[in-house]
Amino acid sequence: MYTLIGLLIIAVGAFCQSSSYVPINKIKSWSWESYWIVQGLFAWLVFPFLGAMLAVPEGHSLCELMTADQSFNIWMTVFFGVLWGVGGLTFGLSMRYLGVALGQSIALGTCAALGTILGPVLLNMFFPEMHALEQLTFAVIVGVVVTLIGIAIIGVAGSMKASSLSEEEKKAAVKDFNFPKGLAIALLAGFMSGCFNVGLTFGRDINFGELTEPMYRTLPATLLVTIGGFLTNAVYCFYQNHKNKTWGDYAKTSVWCNNLLFCALAGALWYSQFFGLSLGRSFFEAGGTMDTLAFCILMALNVTFSNVWGIILKEWKGCSPKTIRVLVIGIIVLIFSTFVPQLL
Repeated sequence: MYTLIGLLIIAVGAFCQSSSYVPINKIKSWSWESYWIVQGLFAWLVFPFLGAMLAVPEGHSLCELMTADQSFNIWMTVFFGVLWGVGGLTFGLSMRYLGVALGQSIALGTCAALGTILGPVLLNMFFPEMHALEQLTFAVIVGVVVTLIGIAIIGVAGSMKASSLSEEEKKAAVKDFNFPKGLAIALLAGFMSGCFNVGLTFGRDINFGELTEPMYRTLPATLLVTIGGFLTNAVYCFYQNHKNKTWGDYAKTSVWCNNLLFCALAGALWYSQFFGLSLGRSFFEAGGTMDTLAFCILMALNVTFSNVWGIILKEWKGCSPKTIRVLVIGIIVLIFSTFVPQLL
């Protein structure tokens, strides 16, 4: 029962994340780089900070966690956040060229596998005495493999879509559709985005221990990762503002209320996935199979819901029934991947 509750909480977070790009469509008169960094201000700073404050018991402060004996883990957490930030940038571009459904599917599938495996591997390199590799059990590996199979099936559906539609139909569904370019960017995005879970792995002890509620213990580490990601995105977006001469976007006061509202909504929905991940993991056995696979499960559910949104947004409009059947099979496999560890 506890496992099911944890999965449901993670699923709610995944649904919110998969919905986070819908409010962006309501943003007016801003270039990509302008609205991306403003929504990032909410997604990677404001809401993660509020979440991290929930991990601080009465009479303590968040600054108390930034101690010398934790300095290595803190810097490693931020460092992998910077790397994840590269994934965040290319993640947005992957959806520009592939659409919400296909872009998230390929990027998040790669992210799910690498994020799950790289964390214990790198932690074992620095702290072999922790025996982190023991977390990569047979059930964990099977769960990752099944997730990748589901992603691959959806990728096949995307390839079928690319080959069956005319250029006009592709542009009608996704304005800048470019499968080869989008695929390369999505794979890079997935590889770098996996660093988020690596950062969480290094930062898992950055909390107040027993004084912090179990469901909130990973939230300070989440804040550190997103701070690193914000730095990467800020450098790139401000460079694009300079290059494209789009600094004037921020001076368009007539659209500020509208754009700020939808950027904040997008940021809140995006952060919900990691808030839900922290809450959901507290219902799993610490260090157990489901705890280790939690990040992979979150990514699989993100892909599932993103494809639902892709259907709603008519990104698969004009595809053959065979292509839609392949897509549905991929979604079913992804849903199955969240339960398969419990069957082993």
